[in-house]
Amino acid sequence: MKILKLCLVLAASVLFIATGAAMAGETLDAVKARGFLKAGVNGDVYGFSMPDEKGVWKGLDVDTARAVAAAVFGDPSKVEFTALTAVQRLPALQSKEIDVLCRNTTQTLTRETTNGLNFCQVNYYDGQGFLVRKKLGVKSAKDLDGAAVCVLPGTTTEMNAADFFRANKLSWKPVVIEQASELNKAFFAGRCDALTSDASQLAAHRSVAPNPDDYVLLPEIISKEPLAPVVRHGDDQWYDIVNWVTMSLIEAEELGITSRNVDKMLESDNPKIKRLLGVTEGMGKALGLKDDCFYNVIKMVGNYGEVFERNVGPDTKLGLQRGLNALWTEGGLMYASPFR
Repeated sequence: MKILKLCLVLAASVLFIATGAAMAGETLDAVKARGFLKAGVNGDVYGFSMPDEKGVWKGLDVDTARAVAAAVFGDPSKVEFTALTAVQRLPALQSKEIDVLCRNTTQTLTRETTNGLNFCQVNYYDGQGFLVRKKLGVKSAKDLDGAAVCVLPGTTTEMNAADFFRANKLSWKPVVIEQASELNKAFFAGRCDALTSDASQLAAHRSVAPNPDDYVLLPEIISKEPLAPVVRHGDDQWYDIVNWVTMSLIEAEELGITSRNVDKMLESDNPKIKRLLGVTEGMGKALGLKDDCFYNVIKMVGNYGEVFERNVGPDTKLGLQRGLNALWTEGGLMYASPFR
């Protein structure tokens, strides 16, 4: 009887390991067989994910997806971008229409449990705010009692706004439109008094308004919005790849490695740099990739600071400061786990 039980336990263990191994490589195998990565993005948030006048996708989230492609294929162009609304984004990931969601999506408990998703390293720390016309004369979100507020459905934004007005004993009239572009048009056309969203998105929408100086961001930030790439539950290897690729951007900035000096850095004696760039073997192999995968990420996409500055930094139309998105060594929250 004891021998029978032992055999059953061993058989179950072998089945679990075999099944787990099959699950572990499922997404990577599919991506490699297809020859390109499928990434879900926002389609109209300047600086984060939006095609330019030539149809070329650009933005911080776009570069995050390209970094994953650079790690997997050694080619950041091997990405197919799909523009998704807030309502479409999670079902598209769950149904395997996309491999990764890089679309300003907030990590929450229910999304990681009920929705069966895993959030990777945060690539932008944000918070929800309000955008209004200057001529409205409003100085604080607490002055918006009775206001009509444009808001996207199917987001944490809608819930946060309801919580804010309820907590401050204020009334509001939500104007709910699913398409962000149509919602923005409604706001700029005067259908609502305020537009609420993540502060970075509000800055992006204002930057492409007919007269950006006519609008002002109110001072209140009413929520925490850690935005991160998202993958499905059940494939630890794919989660590890997306998570550590995102962290490699941060680690590279902390180590002073850029797209311009990365080749010179291959000669460094710093053991951290040698591990990250694959001079010392092991890091890429642990993910099921080549050991030069992070070298390719940095060479072809840049470090986090480069990605931030060219897409949303002070010299762009958004003009965003690093703030919480500065390195931890500079007072921010950007912190990569050790590459060892």
